[in-house]
Amino acid sequence: MKLVTHRYHGAEQLAILNNNKLYNLQSIDPSFPSTMKELLEKWDTFIERVKTADKGCKEGKYASDLNYDHADILAPVPQPASCRDGYAFRQHVAAARRNRRVDMIAEFDQYPIFYFTNHQAIQGPGDIVCMPDHFQKLDFELEAAIVVCKKGRNIKASEADEYIGGYMIMNDMSARTLQMEEMLLNLGPAKGKDFSTVIGPMLVTPDELDPYKIQCKENHIGNSYNLKMKCWVNGVQVSEGSVGDMDWTFAEILERCAYGVDIMPGDVIGSGTVGTGCFLELNGTGLLNDPNYKVQWLQEGDVVEMEIEGLGHLKNTIRKDSSDFSILAMKKK
Repeated sequence: MKLVTHRYHGAEQLAILNNNKLYNLQSIDPSFPSTMKELLEKWDTFIERVKTADKGCKEGKYASDLNYDHADILAPVPQPASCRDGYAFRQHVAAARRNRRVDMIAEFDQYPIFYFTNHQAIQGPGDIVCMPDHFQKLDFELEAAIVVCKKGRNIKASEADEYIGGYMIMNDMSARTLQMEEMLLNLGPAKGKDFSTVIGPMLVTPDELDPYKIQCKENHIGNSYNLKMKCWVNGVQVSEGSVGDMDWTFAEILERCAYGVDIMPGDVIGSGTVGTGCFLELNGTGLLNDPNYKVQWLQEGDVVEMEIEGLGHLKNTIRKDSSDFSILAMKKK
């Protein structure tokens, strides 16, 4: 099942997406939740009924005049309870470290890690508005993400997939100069990441992805899916990988997230960057192979498009804020 949040008559509405049509849940059944937040908080109460409604949409039981292409699409989870981002792709980590001429870190293969980012800066398709300092090495990051659909604590990886409500595309926007400066102090990332995290354009429930299921990596636990991942900047493809390339599964990341603490409905968790999935890695690899390589960063007006098989197509345009305020200019000498 594909679920979309859109703005309808000025209000946030949750809808089923089928054959490019949107079917508002409350138009199908007034007792259904009207928002993703409500559905996630009452997941066990409603999810099977909503799946039945999805089947009815596919069978032509319901009518809709809402065309997906003309709708005002929001982030599928517009108000996450929190937002974490993982570090699941060994290829990306190894390439980034190789490009800095340092050895692969052994701890990567011992346990999954994550950081908290700004859940108030979640957005969906459309414009990404950036401050002047963000344009100092502005970058995208091609990722997948999940949303938690029920409360849990001290969850084992063998059970953690039951807590995943669905999957989405994630673009973890990054201002690399801000990020690298503050991380010299061994804290962060913070200002380099907290201005925009893009998810969407839809939430896809796990049952929809069964045809793509594959065996996870050796000595790992949890569901894995061979979903092709791609990114284009201004129509030029720059990245390609697969969700199946994740070394740490979402189940294993969830196990660590829930250790000694509650995970909550509406928590969003990213996979981390797929190999080749950002300019930081691509530039580093290019310069390693050719000192004359022309590095690339995102500029005002650039169009970033991401696609993950089964999860849709996410499109954003980079815009510049009218303010000239700079925190980089405020550094003490």
